[in-house]
Amino acid sequence: MSADVWRPRLKAGVQLQTLTQLTLSPQEGFAVSRIDGSTSEHELALLTGLSEAAVGELLARLEVEGVIEPKPSGEARVADDETRGANLLALYREQFYGLPEGERVQAAQTISGNALSALCYDPLPAVIRAVLENPHTGPEQARLIAAHHATSTGLDLLLNRADLARDAEVQRRIWRNPQLTEGQVRKLTAAKRLLELWKLNAGREATAQARSAIMKVLRAKFPQVGAEERVELIMTTEGRCLTGLAGIPIDGRTTSLLCARTYSSVLLVSNIATWSVAPPPLIAHLLKQPMVQRQPTLRKKLELHPNAPSGPR
Repeated sequence: MSADVWRPRLKAGVQLQTLTQLTLSPQEGFAVSRIDGSTSEHELALLTGLSEAAVGELLARLEVEGVIEPKPSGEARVADDETRGANLLALYREQFYGLPEGERVQAAQTISGNALSALCYDPLPAVIRAVLENPHTGPEQARLIAAHHATSTGLDLLLNRADLARDAEVQRRIWRNPQLTEGQVRKLTAAKRLLELWKLNAGREATAQARSAIMKVLRAKFPQVGAEERVELIMTTEGRCLTGLAGIPIDGRTTSLLCARTYSSVLLVSNIATWSVAPPPLIAHLLKQPMVQRQPTLRKKLELHPNAPSGPR
């Protein structure tokens, strides 16, 4: 039994001055800057390099300080959700399971309330289509379909209802549905930035099949977006994204923006040092960084890169 993922958010009215009064390490300060109500605890750990335990301790402290909204009681919520789901499934089996398809379709077009939610468990796309055409259908029914429907055709029907598909909880649930196809992944991610794609791929909410499709989208999109967005991805993930982008070169504008930065993250520099297509100007720039000069092992990794400049450093 797993609780819905907590996505911490700052309390309304929290000012920058309040945050600057907290005693935070640079990594903790960076973590706080990424608390936006859409990034989970696990994703905060991935983005900042902090362990999940350290992120948990930081969030607990911020909650005590009154900086973030309290963490909801997950166990009680999940128990309620599971009880309601079991009741709806029992209702479906009792009222609809033995009916012919046509009768179930007709019922799905007109009923409301719990009976309508119960029909979201129907395995036939024709019934799901009727549910989605029902004027009483809303987010509750869409979330049930996203979580439980067992055909890609039914999921396509849901995604075609843009007003329902954009619901955040619908999207979280559909990522866990094993019937989600590569084409549907492309549809869900069409408007997402590179960093959002990487977070989806690196997180735990999507199935392995969906994460593989997300990585294909990320690799295809990486050369197509602006240089600033590519740099945002590389810097924010401290180069963790580069493993999945192996073999994809960057253009001169992206190289120029990366070379305009000062580097203080060992992890970021180390990841660039193992990136086979890291451009020569970027390797040369990193070799000049004071942090690299102070770390012989890191400097040696850069010097051994195939694109490292020759001659004395």
